[in-house]
Amino acid sequence: MNDFVFHNPCKVYFGEGHLGKMGPEAARLGGRALVVYGGGSVKRSGLFDSIAASLAKAGVTVYELGDVEPNPKVTSVREGLAIVRRRNVDVIVAVGGGSVIDAAKAIAVGAFYSGDPWDLVLDSSKIIASLPLIAVPTLAATGSEMDNCAVISNPDTGEKLGFASKLMVPTVAFLQPSLTTTVPAFQTAAGSADIFSHLCEVYFSRDRDLTMLDREAEGLMRTVVEFGPRALRRPRDLNARANLMWAATWAINGYLDGGKTQAWSCHAMEHELSAFYDVTHGAGLAVLTPAWMEFCLKCAEQWDKSDDVSLEHEALVVLDKLYAFGVNVWGIDPSLPKAKVASKAIKATRRWLFKELRLPSALRDLGIEKSSLADMAHAAVMHKGGLINGFVPLSERDVKKIYKSCW
Repeated sequence: MNDFVFHNPCKVYFGEGHLGKMGPEAARLGGRALVVYGGGSVKRSGLFDSIAASLAKAGVTVYELGDVEPNPKVTSVREGLAIVRRRNVDVIVAVGGGSVIDAAKAIAVGAFYSGDPWDLVLDSSKIIASLPLIAVPTLAATGSEMDNCAVISNPDTGEKLGFASKLMVPTVAFLQPSLTTTVPAFQTAAGSADIFSHLCEVYFSRDRDLTMLDREAEGLMRTVVEFGPRALRRPRDLNARANLMWAATWAINGYLDGGKTQAWSCHAMEHELSAFYDVTHGAGLAVLTPAWMEFCLKCAEQWDKSDDVSLEHEALVVLDKLYAFGVNVWGIDPSLPKAKVASKAIKATRRWLFKELRLPSALRDLGIEKSSLADMAHAAVMHKGGLINGFVPLSERDVKKIYKSCW
């Protein structure tokens, strides 16, 4: 295992009936709030009015930034920063999905930077401070309400990049499961795939892990596997929605990291799908994740036949983790050979994503053109220094193979 420090300062209100505390919490942090949101549903549902009323009652002045895009663009961040500077805003309130919260994070840290906010995406060491941020997620997916990172797109450069700072963790989060009951089925399914992928990105590691954290991750995976389809069948099932919402938060708030070396291989590949084609993040991850697992298994099987002792060791590491994934997440017979368990686990993952969640199963179904695969593969590794050095290292050629296998 590796040494690590875990610190998450976010205060969470979980459940129904807490939004009335929004005003007092905001007033404790500042007196002028910018409320950031996406489409019109926040207003149509009355959620915006409820939050604005709570803020006003506590003496907090409210300003607005609406129409933040899925796969949020740096242009929205710039627009928000203009309001912050013109109105002397001192607290940000993000109401919506992960895209809205990510944009709000970029605004919050951009308030203390004199240059363009895209500079902070390219180099997070330039982040020196942040306005306090209150998050109200309306979708169980990204977990941005309690993590230290954000993903922003730049239409001018064609890039979609993640960046992180301990200063980007929200100060307060209100997690109200009922807010997610009206989310469309496709977004519920894509959100479930996103949560599952976050867990996989941390779980599949070559490090000598803390077994306790692996068991925690497997339990969260089983939770998403169970309650994702249930939420699709019964959209207003608050138990299903609550389990998904809390799983989303704990999948990526740093608790499971345990000092692991992480490359977030599938996310690196998916960000290019979104950058090139603006696809729904979770849907892209759903297509890529089992294809990536299949590639990892094939590599392990090839390494296992090698005369190179180091490759044989790497093969064992990969097979052991895929075996544990199959046994502990999917309940596959542990007496079967490891490679057989791994193969069955990948098939079970595909079945869950494409049959139970009913997500698109191929890149072409997402509108991805085959002619773009090479360019996307190049961009994916370029942003990782030429190699996605994860559970199984991926070169540009490897990424292109994975794209082709699921096109």
